[in-house]
Amino acid sequence: MNNRVKQFREGQGWSQGELAKRLGVSRQTINAVETDKYDPSLPLALRMAKLFGVAVPDIFIDDWEPENDRD
Repeated sequence: MNNRVKQFREGQGWSQGELAKRLGVSRQTINAVETDKYDPSLPLALRMAKLFGVAVPDIFIDDWEPENDRD
C-alpha cells in the first residue's frame, strides 16, 4: 500500500513532529508510515483524513482488487 502522508503533511507546512503531536503519536510512527514500513491502524488513518480534510483513500492508495471467482 502506498500513501501520500508526506505530501499532505508538507502541504500544511508541518514537520513530522508537528503532525505526530496533532495526531497523538510519536514522530517515529509518522516516519514509519511515510516510508511504508508501517500501515496505520484504522483509527489513526481516520484521524489523518479528518486532520487533512480528505477521505482515507485520498491518503492511502491500495491497488488490490478482489478476484472474480464467480462460478
